Order: sequence, then structure tokens, then C-alpha cells
Amino acid sequence: MSERLVECVPNFSEGRDLSKIEQILDAVRAVPDVRILDVDPGRETNRTVVTLVGPPETIAEAAFRAVKRASEVLDMRTHKGAHARHGATDVCPFVPVSGVTMDDCIGIARATGQRIGEELGIPVYMYDQAALLPQRRSLAKVRAGEYEALPEKMKDPAWKPDFGPAEFHAKAGVVTVGAREFLIAYNINLNSRHKMHADDIAGELRETGRAVRTAQTDPFYASGRLIKYAPSKDRWPCAYCEQVEASKEALGAHYVAAHERDLDADLEFFGRDPAQLEGVNVMRRGTYTECRGVGWVIPEYNRAQISLNLTNFKVTPAHVVLEASREMARDRGLAVTGSELVGLVPWAALKESGEFYLEKQRASRGVPVKDLVETAAQSMGLRDVGEFEPEKAVLGLPTTDGPLVTMKLNDFADEVSRSTPAPGGGSVAALAGALGASLGSMVANLSHAKKGLEEHRDEMERTAMTLQGVKDDLLRAVDADTDAFNDVLVGMRMPHATPEESAARDAAIQAGYKKATSVPLRTAELCLDALRCCRRMTEIGMPASVTDAGVGALMARSAVLGAVYNVRINLGSITDAAWVKEVEGQLNALVDEAEALEAETREQVEARM
Repeated sequence: MSERLVECVPNFSEGRDLSKIEQILDAVRAVPDVRILDVDPGRETNRTVVTLVGPPETIAEAAFRAVKRASEVLDMRTHKGAHARHGATDVCPFVPVSGVTMDDCIGIARATGQRIGEELGIPVYMYDQAALLPQRRSLAKVRAGEYEALPEKMKDPAWKPDFGPAEFHAKAGVVTVGAREFLIAYNINLNSRHKMHADDIAGELRETGRAVRTAQTDPFYASGRLIKYAPSKDRWPCAYCEQVEASKEALGAHYVAAHERDLDADLEFFGRDPAQLEGVNVMRRGTYTECRGVGWVIPEYNRAQISLNLTNFKVTPAHVVLEASREMARDRGLAVTGSELVGLVPWAALKESGEFYLEKQRASRGVPVKDLVETAAQSMGLRDVGEFEPEKAVLGLPTTDGPLVTMKLNDFADEVSRSTPAPGGGSVAALAGALGASLGSMVANLSHAKKGLEEHRDEMERTAMTLQGVKDDLLRAVDADTDAFNDVLVGMRMPHATPEESAARDAAIQAGYKKATSVPLRTAELCLDALRCCRRMTEIGMPASVTDAGVGALMARSAVLGAVYNVRINLGSITDAAWVKEVEGQLNALVDEAEALEAETREQVEARM
């Protein structure tokens, strides 16, 4: 499984005195497991955007400490800057990256907001997905009037803070805490040096769309004539087709019948007053929601770019917009030469893109992580104008790297053979299971493309995808097994001079043994998953690879039994009889199923050879 990661992007109202920003960053650096990925100060805006990432357990602590330090070193009474702001820590959003949900981030945000209000005495508003009131979802509405409006604004019961005192805090202002989706900055490159070419496509893509035109004189939309409302002449043009109605009511009915749209909602979206539309441009929404876009020219690249912000990649993924751009470019006599990810991208987004292109190729998506990344990079042209380094660019990129796993095979065998207790049977069992899963995935991928096996094509792909995950989890278990007893050792080093200390030490040791037991137990479960898949491949996989699936099954079966041995030898040190009995029951079930599957597999292989 991928690492559980949350991004936090606090914005501080200081971009000129970097020594103050360093004090805030020092507070973050003191929190374990939280990384500072980017610090972006702006002199004109007098604002610094900081990007942090870490597990859910510690990211909230880092955010709280940053807000606390900012309230100590920054003073809103003297702050001036070009960017909208209303607090020393102006906004503090939490963003799901990998292994966490939006609900997780909403919980983190609300708990952090409550803590800021109660412990620091700073008023807090919750916004976006974490808003407690629907009218506070929009940051722009919450921040309207900025810091200067707060003394009067906070007297209004409608603007009572969600947490903290309902009083103006002159030094810190307010903090707006939220949860939102990951924003991907994504640029699409054209074989052109003209801004209008990029603008033209951006207007079609972005949610805010463009003014409607007609009678284009060339392939570019901007060459057409603007269409305007003319109520005085009973002329109400449709934004989405050539229909013209005689009244607003008739146009509204047409919107519903022909386009399943709401005219009033569109007018509100574009900030149009229905009573004052004479001579006003008719506006049309763009193709993609959660997509912002403009065109520009980058001199160092010597080309135009469609510059996009994808504010929710789960709604509008990068590859979908890219493919639409390629089609629009062709219609205009242009070509997309590649694209560029600016800053960071979540693994889930890049994984989806890689799988999209594999599916288009009718290739199996059950491939290693590195292959998925490379498929996305090549298909999207991510190296067109610069380097693309997945290890730096992809947040939450799954890895199986560890001290043992990254050894050469002969070095690992030598390490196991030495007179040291680790790596031992647990690590070897995990490796054996990983190899079994690899063989099963190989057979599934080979069979996926084989003529005559089309009826099982979808199952082959699902099996390969499952086994890729099992393989990676087991490779991580190779190293995890050597660390399994760390908590036991920590417990043994605890003082035990008094009865209280002795009791605490015993409890810590017992908890450590249970945790140590959970590692090989999980290995056994994963190996059984691999065995089940390999057994199925001996039945429906291509005949020429039946022995490969058989070997994979035998490796996985041995790994199940080996991992079970490692669980059982630890159970003797655990005094919780009920817990031991429950685990013993799980082990017996694992062994019984593994042995039955092995027997079935051998029979199947012999029959098909």
C-alpha cells in the first residue's frame, strides 16, 4: 500500500522579511515525519506560500505550530500587500495525497481549527470542504473585506467564528482552515509561438468558458463576430447553438429542452444581471469543470502553452484535457508537442493517466509502478520542455526500496547466511511470496494478450493488478520483518525499579510482541492471496505458462507456511491467552487453505502439461 500522506499549504502574510518566515519554518522542522516541500515568498504580494507533506498523525501538529509561531512573529496591524488577506496565517488547507480520504482531511482541518481557536485564542473560519456553514465554502466570500473589515464584520452574528473568540484579534486577524482537493498546475505545449493560439484552446477547455462568436473566418474561434443580447429588439441568442428566442422566458425554456441547462444559473455564474443585458456579450461555459486556463508564451521554451490549473483531478484528469487539446489543436492546424507538470502531482493522478493510456493500447494495466509512470510520462510528453523526475515530482509515489530489498541478490543471500538473527525466516518468506506473486502476474499479463483467451481478458488484467499490489506489499515486508521487534527491544530497555515501572515495562513488551506478530501474520495473508491467484492462473492462463503459474503457487504456499512459523514462535511470549487463541485460529485457517490450494494446483498443472 502507498504511504499515507496529507499535504498542507499554509499561506502566511509575510513575503519580505524572510527571517520571520524562517522562524515559522523552524517550528515545522521540529515535527517528526513532516517535510517542507516548497517555500514561495512574494515581495509584491507580501505573502509566503509553504507546502508541507506528512502523515495524518503529524501534519496537524506541524500546521498548529506554524500558526502559533506566525501569530507570535507577524503583526497584521502593519501588514500591506497586493494579495487578499485577513490573517497572519491567512489560509491553512489540508489536501489528501495518498492513502487518505477527503473525509480524513475534513476531520484533520476541523480538529486543527478548533485547537487554534481554543489554545491560541485566534478566531477561526472553516472553508471549502471543511466548512461548517454552506455560505462559508467560498474562500472569497469568507475573506471579503479582508483584515480591515474584521472589526465590524465580527460584530455581525452571521460572521461569528466557527472556533475561537468572537472578538477581533488585532495582531493575528483570523485563520481560515479548510480541506480541498489537490490542485495540479499543468501546461500543454503547442508548436506555436502565438499567445492567441493557446488562448483560443484554453477558452474552450476552462470552466469559465468564453464569449460566444459566430462566422469564424479561419479555424480560430477568436476570428468570429461577438454575439450580444439585445432585449430591446427581442433578441435572446443561445450560447450553445444558433437558436435565437424572442424573450428571456423562451430562451430559458430552450436551455432546459435543448441543452438541459439553467439560463438563470448561467447568468449568475458569469455575473450577469438579467435586467441589464442590453449589448452584453453572450457567454458560454467551457468543456471542463474544475479547470482554469489561460494562454501564454514562454520565451525560454520558444513556444506557446495552454496553462491550466486542475482544481480537482478526480473530476477533470490531466490526460482527459490533454486528449481534448490534441483534437482541438489538430482542428486548428496546430500540434500538441507535449506537456509539463509544474510542481507536484499526486500518485493517484499519474497512476490514472498511466492506466488510461495502457487501456487505450489494449495493454494490461497490471504492470509495475515504474512502468505505469513511464507510460504516463511518454504518452503525455512530460519531458518535452524539461526534466521529469518522478521521485521529485510525484507525491506518494509507492516504493519498495529498503536496505534489504535494494541489495543485489547474491548480497542478500550472503546477508541471510551470516551468524546474525536478521534477516531471517520472516524476510525470506516475504521474498518467496513476492516472487510467487511476480510469476502469477507474468502469466496473467502474457495470457491477457493471447488469442483464444479473450473471454478471460478482463479477469487476467484484474489478477495482474492485484498481484502487482501483493508483490509490492511483500517486498516491503522483507525489510519490515527485520524491524518487527523494535518495540519489544524498546520495552525491554524501560526502567523497572518500582512496581509501577515494572508493570509499564511488561505492558510495553507485550504490546511489542503483538505488533511483531502482526508483520508475519500479514505476510502469510498476502502470500495466500498470491497463492489463490496463481492457482487460478494454472486453470485459465495460457497453456505454455502453466508451469510458471505452478512454480508461483508453490513459492507462495511455502511462504504462507514459513510466515506462519514466524507467527507461532512469537505466540509463546504473549500472555494474553484470548488473543493467542484468536490468532491460532487464523493460522490454522491459513494453513488449511494453503495446503488445499497447493494440492489443487499440482493436480491442475499435471493435467495441463
